Amino acid sequence: MLPATVRLLLASVATSLLLLVTGYIVYLNRGPELPIWLTTELDEEFTEETQVASFTEYLALEDRLFAQLDREIYAKTAPATESSFNRYQRGSLADPARWSPNWNRSFLLERNNPHAMVLLLHGLTDAPYSLRHLGQRFHESGATVLGLRIPGHGTAPSGLTTVSWQDMAAAVKLAMRHLAETGEGRPIYIVGYSNGAALGIHYALSTLDNPELPRVEKLVLLSPEIGISPVAALAVWQARVGHFLGMDKVAWDSVHSLEYEPFKYGSFAINAAALSHEITREIKKRVRALSKERALGDMPPILSFASVVDATVEATAVVEHLYNLLPEGGHQLVLFDINRQVQIEPLLTWKPDRMLAAIQQAPHRNYTLTMVTNAGRGSADVVARHWPEGEQGGHLQESLGLRWPKNIYSLSHVALPFPPDDSIYGGRPEGKGPGIQLGGLALRGERGALRISAAAQLRLRWNPFYSWQEDHTVHFLNMTPSSGASPSENLHVSERIRKHDQ
Repeated sequence: MLPATVRLLLASVATSLLLLVTGYIVYLNRGPELPIWLTTELDEEFTEETQVASFTEYLALEDRLFAQLDREIYAKTAPATESSFNRYQRGSLADPARWSPNWNRSFLLERNNPHAMVLLLHGLTDAPYSLRHLGQRFHESGATVLGLRIPGHGTAPSGLTTVSWQDMAAAVKLAMRHLAETGEGRPIYIVGYSNGAALGIHYALSTLDNPELPRVEKLVLLSPEIGISPVAALAVWQARVGHFLGMDKVAWDSVHSLEYEPFKYGSFAINAAALSHEITREIKKRVRALSKERALGDMPPILSFASVVDATVEATAVVEHLYNLLPEGGHQLVLFDINRQVQIEPLLTWKPDRMLAAIQQAPHRNYTLTMVTNAGRGSADVVARHWPEGEQGGHLQESLGLRWPKNIYSLSHVALPFPPDDSIYGGRPEGKGPGIQLGGLALRGERGALRISAAAQLRLRWNPFYSWQEDHTVHFLNMTPSSGASPSENLHVSERIRKHDQ
């Protein structure tokens, strides 16, 4: 038994910590009242416990969810003015209804006789919009494509305060069963972006234990979320204490009173950080255990694209906790280097050398490594340098016919899925889109005066090397380019999407 003085000291420390945490949470709870899209609970959302037996029922539930969104939020929000940028004001430049279809919804692009089935899984705070370009390319190449709206997304940021990663994983299983049933034995591919990549990896790992789950033939991951900051583990406690004290504002890491992106939340819930930590912890634990058992041989071939500079996830985690543990199996890792021409290294707070060191940790590299980088130190031309499995020395070099744009020093976590001509996020959009354009936004004036932060404006939103990335993905998935869908198929596709959007 501890001496009385030690017990007294420990009790004093614990009390002091509790007071500090409580004081911090009270401080966080100060400020203006939360807007309606952060406080309204939409109970028509899918959860792991929802009695939904098929993807058709999932879409029917989604219809009811979006009807509830209209009643509980849009109908109670002031109408837009000519200069409105709030997605929750009908008619504003960020109103998702300006786009047809509404890319916040699940979508299905069908082929009459597809050669493959593809499931698209978007990222956290995101929507199916982010992978629509890849989806359309896959469809043109002969595949049926399902873009899943993952639970908690596409509606209001409040949806992320209660959703769990298990809810998300359950929705992925529903979508995979639908593709397996309608695909009649055709190969199924998963393409995941950020948190969607984590869900894809988790599903593929689940199939190793449960042969009743439909098999994934191949995986493609963009900016994969395999590891995040350990600080995220504390997020769940902040949310729990705030809930216990009845302080709703504590549920938020950041609050945007102006939600100006039509297909992405600006506000970020503490619960979102917590579930990201939980699913990545589960993935790392499972991969390491299977690696020790030499049981990863049945993992499908994986192709990943990542920037060596990434402020959202731990960029090295995809190497340390996934690729370095995989046996041979046709896996590929593509890294987008910094722009070596601009000599930005002295200004960087994160050194790309950490990624290279992580790669060198493996005694034998069982995957093809590709680095997209400058052709030379003083050149803006870009090449892809390929090191085949096990090769540490010489490499193959591919000229991409692409160049680093001026004033861009690296890619970002959010840039990878978007081509330069994307109407919202592209740096070179083709004409004026239906609504807001953010790809080239860079307003100058006094600091702190704008409701859109300078950091958000300067973050790269589009991928200057998207065309090569897309071609490389299509080749990896053994898809043959085609001239596009027949007129009858295009009509069938638009009808299905329109039906889902009503």
